[in-house]
Amino acid sequence: MFTTERLTIRLWAQEERERHFDIYSRWEVSRWLGSAPRALENVDEADAVIARYRSFSDDPRYGVWAVERKDTGVVAGTVLLVPIPGGDGEVEVGWHFHPDSWGHGFATEAACGAVAKGFTDGLDTVYSLVRPDNLPSLAVCRRLGMSPLGRTDRWYGVEMEAFRLDRPGGRPSA
Repeated sequence: MFTTERLTIRLWAQEERERHFDIYSRWEVSRWLGSAPRALENVDEADAVIARYRSFSDDPRYGVWAVERKDTGVVAGTVLLVPIPGGDGEVEVGWHFHPDSWGHGFATEAACGAVAKGFTDGLDTVYSLVRPDNLPSLAVCRRLGMSPLGRTDRWYGVEMEAFRLDRPGGRPSA
């Protein structure tokens, strides 16, 4: 898909089901995700999720990708660039990382790469939606230079802090 200085962003492989399960079975990761957060309960669930992630590859502009560290080859987490469910064509950048990869700047680096890919592929605006008490992800949005839009329940049916970033020199979305 793309690379950054320290990371390779690519499709999740079915063979990585154990690492995927290790990330998404943790409540400290899963509690921030979706409208009804739920940690995975068994490794077979990881297979279905990875298959769903891979289905985004049908449109090369979007994806839910594994974030692999170049120095170790370990998958640190996931970065996504996808249309927001129930939206009007808005595209969201997001990130989910294993706790062993927190605090190293990987989320910011991967998200910056995903946003750059989106802008190169023609997007004018990218959004991020973060639960209000997810302070580390709120900090990533600030480091990306995203503009805060305030709280909304427009997407996902739960209150989120919304952010947007417009392509430099592009035409901002309404």
